Amino acid sequence: TYDVMAPGSMSWNARSLGRMRLPQLLSYPWQLLSQLRADRPDLLIGASDIPHVVLTAWLSRQLGIPYALDLYDNFEGFGQAQIPGAVSALRWAVRHAGATIAVSEPLRNWVQAHYGNVGPVLVMPNAIDKALFKTGSRSLARQRLGLPQNAELVGTAGGLSRSKGVDTLYEAWPLIAAMRPRARLVLAGQMECSLPLPAGDRVHYLGNLPHERVVDLFQALDVGVVTVTDSTFGRYCFPQKAFEMLACGLSVVASDVGVMAELLKEFPALRYQPQNVLGLVQAITYQLDQQVHVPLPIHDWEELVRAIAPTLCALHRASAQINTYRS
Repeated sequence: TYDVMAPGSMSWNARSLGRMRLPQLLSYPWQLLSQLRADRPDLLIGASDIPHVVLTAWLSRQLGIPYALDLYDNFEGFGQAQIPGAVSALRWAVRHAGATIAVSEPLRNWVQAHYGNVGPVLVMPNAIDKALFKTGSRSLARQRLGLPQNAELVGTAGGLSRSKGVDTLYEAWPLIAAMRPRARLVLAGQMECSLPLPAGDRVHYLGNLPHERVVDLFQALDVGVVTVTDSTFGRYCFPQKAFEMLACGLSVVASDVGVMAELLKEFPALRYQPQNVLGLVQAITYQLDQQVHVPLPIHDWEELVRAIAPTLCALHRASAQINTYRS
């Protein structure tokens, strides 16, 4: 036996495929196979997107070693899924994996229901840095961001796009502003060019905050909004910012979709139906008045890895025993 969390080392080799010409791109799998033969890994873990998941399955067969897959999103919601044969190849790779890691319980259920006879499917949600995202002084956080001390601050951070459902928050804001004279809307993240921010001097746009400054935002707000669309992506994703908000002691409201519907199942007043502007207004005003804090366990990466490491180690041990028997 050995400690799966013992210190180790990692060699990182990243390559951009964007500038490769077609012959170089086609030779990439063979270059990777040659490198892996030299490195002699015990186990492959495929992630990132559909091509890399399928490539991992192919490499596993060439090398005669087991592989696991990390579905950190529903890859069928990616643009690559529109390529003919891509979804079939993805499902084939998942069916033959020794184990699959899904980012959420809804995604695990989807894989088990639609991908055929698959191996164990584990759930590993996104983790947060609990040393960074934690409770702190609301007053100091507002001071650091230049936000008003005596206002009711409602906001969010991340991709400010329709695909993330933030347009519903934009539509809700004028109604909230009319009802709550002290309310301010605070936003941070990448804007969508075709989706302008709400107008007015009570809207604060902080730009693209560095990750460590997002903590200040979540400590400064009165209510954090987690917008998720009812889409192929939204139903199976795991909104990491929800746990980052909760770790900072922030009161939240969220779309009644996927993981958030499950996490907030005991708090119906904190959920709203996607694109339901009045429902979002009601949830936000309720939280501004009640300041309900949702008591959920929040894990860091070490805690999550400890939960899945035994399965990955068992894959390696089973493969080693088979190879020993064959030799």
